[in-house]
Amino acid sequence: MLTEARHRALIRLLADQGEVSLEEAATRFRISFPTVRRDFQALAAAGHARRVHGAILTPDFALAEPRYSRKASQAVALKVRLASTVASLLPEAGTIFIDAGTTCLEVARAVSDRAQLRIFTNSVSVLALAPESRASLVSIGGDVRPVSLALTGGFAQSWVKALHFDASVVGASGIDRADGPCTTELTEASLKAEALRRARRRILVAHSAKWEKPAAVRYAPWDAFTDWVTDNPTPSDDRQRLARAGVKIHTLTSR
Repeated sequence: MLTEARHRALIRLLADQGEVSLEEAATRFRISFPTVRRDFQALAAAGHARRVHGAILTPDFALAEPRYSRKASQAVALKVRLASTVASLLPEAGTIFIDAGTTCLEVARAVSDRAQLRIFTNSVSVLALAPESRASLVSIGGDVRPVSLALTGGFAQSWVKALHFDASVVGASGIDRADGPCTTELTEASLKAEALRRARRRILVAHSAKWEKPAAVRYAPWDAFTDWVTDNPTPSDDRQRLARAGVKIHTLTSR
């Protein structure tokens, strides 16, 4: 592989994973450690990466999306409680969409015993529930994004446009109090937005730690949602503004 092509491949890998180690790059591209170090130096000098010992990180690593495995181990009990609240808003029978994300995975677990429910999803982790699920699971095909285990891309987008849901459940990487929920990547943002447009009930599930911590891409305004499930109430002026947008807030502390 030519140097420029390898650099482009490294940039794509870095965008997917958030970091690339010296060993991984050497193995993947079948090059020597000195060559990897020169590649890392070139990417850092061009502003595409930040060098650390034995690896490169995305330039804004502190703001980058963490790996799915790391997110899956955080705030598990809270995610289960949020999922239980979301499940109470979902039908026993019908067709729903469940987004990729660790909290959305808990939502899928909470409704997987509903035999008359059909769940469309772009989540590799939700699809892995199929052997034990009484609900029907349907994959929205696409390219697997390793950092989030989400299926994305043009194929997934075009399929969603042909579907209709009784409800869509989506997560967020961050929330802007004025503009709405955000995510870190354009193709995931597009799929979330389309899944919301295709649903009668449109549910955001996101805990309060994401409030006022927007990510790079806003995927929907507040009036695209009917419900927001979170763990703590927002300030009264924000609640009033969301109510005017047609959003009902369900908080764990109010249950």
